[in-house]
Amino acid sequence: MKPEELAAQYTRFRVGERLLLTGHSHQAWPDVALEGQIEAFDDAALAVDDKWGRAFAKAGRVRAGFASLLGEPGADIALGSNTHELVVRFLSAVDITGRPRLVTTDGEFHTLRRQLGRLAEEFVRIVRVPAEPADTLAERLASEVDDRTAAVLVSSVLFETSRIVPDLPVLAEACARTGAELLVDAYHALGVAPFSMDGLGDAWVVGGGYKYLQLGEGNCFLRLPPHAQSLRPVITGWFAEFDALADDRDPTLVAYGPGGTRFAGSTYDPTSNYRAARVLDFFVEQDLTPSRLREISLRQTGLLADAFDELDLPDEILARDRAPRSAFGGFLSLRGPRAGEFQRSLAERGVLTDSRGEYLRFGPAPYLRDDQLTDAVAVLGELAR
Repeated sequence: MKPEELAAQYTRFRVGERLLLTGHSHQAWPDVALEGQIEAFDDAALAVDDKWGRAFAKAGRVRAGFASLLGEPGADIALGSNTHELVVRFLSAVDITGRPRLVTTDGEFHTLRRQLGRLAEEFVRIVRVPAEPADTLAERLASEVDDRTAAVLVSSVLFETSRIVPDLPVLAEACARTGAELLVDAYHALGVAPFSMDGLGDAWVVGGGYKYLQLGEGNCFLRLPPHAQSLRPVITGWFAEFDALADDRDPTLVAYGPGGTRFAGSTYDPTSNYRAARVLDFFVEQDLTPSRLREISLRQTGLLADAFDELDLPDEILARDRAPRSAFGGFLSLRGPRAGEFQRSLAERGVLTDSRGEYLRFGPAPYLRDDQLTDAVAVLGELAR
């Protein structure tokens, strides 16, 4: 299917008329997403408080979708409105008091940067390993893991540079040897870059559908390793015992349900899951498989990189990492001291990108035509000159 044919499925976002280079942050939703939201309203109107059986079925479809993207059908998946609430529950389940040391990188998204920074102000020691060079990051993290380390937290694709972090199984082995937990943030991988659970069976994986999967807000997940069934998160909501409410239990002991419900929260707005379930089905209908999405992404980011190279800008204005495109995720990252200024000026010219510090990020999406990508870079060239 050609991009313009796919774009016909996104009329409400007008993707064929706009230069939306924010595909790494917020992709457009297909028109059928609205069907999911309307279905959520209709189910509530029909069943009122009995809507939850229908809502839980949608949540089951979302869990299955994430498990499939991980290449692990049947995986234990906890859902959450955002990755922060899931990470906090994870941290509350590990032995952070007996092993008050967490290892991470200086290239993690704000969810981890802020929360770990606050923990560092209390009793937890945070070890931040430089994220660059990405090619050796897993090994350098592994060298920091010891028997005082409760967990290692790292992204599979770095959110500023788009670099894929290789050799994560090496890090998983180091964690297994010392009894530390490993949490991998796959948000910038699923739906756009390769991600495999091979060698990561005991790892926790967190991510969501706000970006490349077009699921919108409120659809995040935490993949639980098998040993998670013996853990009891301190930060816990009553939905975590929903499946055990009718059971005979010790009233002095907080109960937990099986599987992913062990890390569940409390009452939530199920509309997001209805939307996500419909969009996941849409991806199947359009044959937007992970391998096809990766093929499209590599071609589009390669086209963006080539168009940027043709601008021949001085490195002190903007520069890009010259590693092969296969070493990157789903966006082109350009580094320069005026990244924020360029982002704002591009927006004034109708080109929507974003910036993180000194990185200007161009994120394509499958529904964008080649000429839209090159037109966006051409505007950047005009501004830079």
